[in-house]
Amino acid sequence: MAKTVMMKNNENGILRKGFYGFSWTYLFFGWFVPLIRGELGVAVLHFFLAIFSCGIAQLIFCFLYNKQFTQRLLEKGYRFADRPEVNSAAAVAIGVDLSVNAVPA
Repeated sequence: MAKTVMMKNNENGILRKGFYGFSWTYLFFGWFVPLIRGELGVAVLHFFLAIFSCGIAQLIFCFLYNKQFTQRLLEKGYRFADRPEVNSAAAVAIGVDLSVNAVPA
């Protein structure tokens, strides 16, 4: 089950939801999920991978997509901005250093 963590970009103040854990949404809707989340390039890549693998890629990506999406948010300058216990759980699940990737209080 996917869990959410609020993330904030310190440069522009935009808040977004980051996700970690299994993505049921991706399992059922596939490449539409990155398209709806605003990742056009990722959506096109996943579309072609789903076609060429006869849908097997969709079964694999439902385990990976939420973590990858949140990692891309971190690369874009977003930082964890949720409750400390949620931030900690997300950092462990994603495999990042919380001291570097948390919004200062």
